Amino acid sequence: MRDRHSILVLSPRAFNARTSLVIGLPMTTAEYNADNPFAVAVGAAKGAKSGKTSYVLCHQPKSFDWRIRDAAPHPLKRLSDAKFADACAVLNQIVQVA
Repeated sequence: MRDRHSILVLSPRAFNARTSLVIGLPMTTAEYNADNPFAVAVGAAKGAKSGKTSYVLCHQPKSFDWRIRDAAPHPLKRLSDAKFADACAVLNQIVQVA
């Protein structure tokens, strides 16, 4: 994935602040993800990608140092609890944490 992308943050804020790390799932508007069983559609994108569907890629968990990468919160702030739960359920099918 090139350029900057949004990420669905899974790690708690206290962990992120203490370690400078964030653990999450990348998001994209690539249309081929409509058929990806590990991508969760979370709604319409805003801004430059307006009109496209945003997908959370549950099969690509990532961690990175958010301070070094100069990461910033997404303008929309957070997903609905239902969409967050959907993404976590798909991730759990893969890694079976809970």
